[in-house]
Amino acid sequence: MERMIHIITTAISRFMPIWLVVFSILAYAIPHTFILIQGWTEFCLGLIFFLMGMSLSTEQIIKVIKSPKYAFYGFLLKWTVTVGISLLIALLFMKKMPEIASGIVLAGTVPSGTSANLYTFIAGGEVALSITMATLDTIVSPILTPSLMQATVGQIIPIDFWALFLNIIVVVFIPLFLGLFAQWKCSNVVKRVRPHTSIFSQLALFVIVLAVVSKAQPTLEENLIHLPVIFIAVAFQVMIPMYLGYVLARKWLKVPKEYAISICFHTGICNTALSATLATEHLTTLAAVPSVLNMIINLTIGAFVANYFERTFLHKKHIVS
Repeated sequence: MERMIHIITTAISRFMPIWLVVFSILAYAIPHTFILIQGWTEFCLGLIFFLMGMSLSTEQIIKVIKSPKYAFYGFLLKWTVTVGISLLIALLFMKKMPEIASGIVLAGTVPSGTSANLYTFIAGGEVALSITMATLDTIVSPILTPSLMQATVGQIIPIDFWALFLNIIVVVFIPLFLGLFAQWKCSNVVKRVRPHTSIFSQLALFVIVLAVVSKAQPTLEENLIHLPVIFIAVAFQVMIPMYLGYVLARKWLKVPKEYAISICFHTGICNTALSATLATEHLTTLAAVPSVLNMIINLTIGAFVANYFERTFLHKKHIVS
């Protein structure tokens, strides 16, 4: 039984980008099948952040706190490079489509995606740093995300700062700290659940994809002619920050490679499941389209980059040792 669970878990984790593409196609082709789960996105997002809070190891965090500059570097690059590239792409590609532009900006101003932690682990990066940077993102996002949205696209698309702020508090901030509280009060239960938090998070992500894509299906169908351009835009939105995050960390800031790998994924992979949900709730379903495409692209590119680092960096470390 345990072997079967391991096989299923491995199949889901290793081929996650493929599963996401398959589920996206299913949700687009037969959207009515998933009507019942279209209201589950916020709950599933909250579950992911709750599991993230349960996964935070005190020992790992202490290790990173002893060298806080690396977490600061990653945090700074995320909120400058990623946000800056997103704004530039929104301006260049979608100047005449404000809803799409607002969706691109939102996809670049949310915290880093949970898959950044998974890919950091696969690639041989510093997982504790990845989790710490994601936690910092999560703590500041209730202020930074609505502020950046209001300052950049608020003149084009009305942005309700407080509604967005409260939504992020409820969906992101509270579940994260409930997860931390669970560690404190129910440590024995958490220890048994912790090894499975990654697979639970991935299953919750699948539900979010099915819900968001099926709900946005009419909008996607109406804008099929624009999807190739949006696809190219969000591909650049993922690849450029990922590349710059790694290169700037290594060459400019002289960060050790395992830390630079963590920063690479942190800057390139945003929590587009969150941005898709926020776009649907506070903007329009059309504004959620860049997040849906970004979700598929960042997971696919992230998997390729993680496998590349695994073959090169980890292989070299194995030879040296």
